[in-house]
This record gives sequence, C-alpha cells and structure tokens, in this order.
Amino acid sequence: MKKKRHSTEQIMKILRESEGSKSALEICREHEFSEQTLYRWKRKYAGMEVHDAKRLKELEEENRRLKKLVAERDLHIDVLKEVNSKKW
Repeated sequence: MKKKRHSTEQIMKILRESEGSKSALEICREHEFSEQTLYRWKRKYAGMEVHDAKRLKELEEENRRLKKLVAERDLHIDVLKEVNSKKW
C-alpha cells in the first residue's frame, strides 16, 4: 500500500471539516486514510492555525537535523578517544 503524504494545509482543512457535522469515519473514507490518522492529527495539531502547524514542522525538521549532527559528532569523539587511548 502506497503511503500518501498530506500537506499542512490539507491536514488543517480536514481537521476543520471534522469539527463539522460529518462523522470521523465519513471524513476518513472521503479522504482515504485511517481513523487513527485523524485522531493522531487532532492530538498533534489541536487548536493550531496553518502557520503554527507549518512552524511546528519546520522545528521538528531542524530538531531532527541537529540530533543527527550531535550523534555524528559524538561518534567522531569516541573514535578519537579510542585512537588516543592506545599506546604506540
């Protein structure tokens, strides 16, 4: 099954639509995703505007990138310590 990515605008539109009279199951069938996805989006984006949600995604991406850099730096430091600990 192919994964489908929704943009932040689409997610916010779907969440606003879910606040209306349609049931969660109807919305999920219409947009072809699981009910669990809808509830996950509600938990993550509750009370946000589109620009807030975009900023959240940017911060998550930056956080992921920084964590990767720190992990690589720590690995490099461990390798240098290993090399320096040996007696030549």
